[in-house]
Amino acid sequence: MAKGLPGQDLDDDLDVQKEQKTKPKRPSLYKVLLHNDDYTTMEFVVFILKDVFHKNENDAVKIMLAVHQQGIGVAGVYPYEIAEAKCSKVSELAQLNEFPLLCTTEEE
Repeated sequence: MAKGLPGQDLDDDLDVQKEQKTKPKRPSLYKVLLHNDDYTTMEFVVFILKDVFHKNENDAVKIMLAVHQQGIGVAGVYPYEIAEAKCSKVSELAQLNEFPLLCTTEEE
């Protein structure tokens, strides 16, 4: 007989529940989108893609061309908080440089 508190029989308490193995849920991912306008320069969009999204020159140019030709381009895909922070940074830099560049997030 296992020992516990006086008067308590631990053998009766062997209803051991199986530990549920649940994997932590992956956070939802969000696309950060850059929108074309008639005033923001291509050079500034490339700068944003390199500086905020850490794209290399070739990738930055490809995304910039997608923004220019298709009206919208995906700068990156991130968890919500990171996507929102990057979007805020883009808006801040655009405002400081007097460009109307629009950056939005969209759930993937």
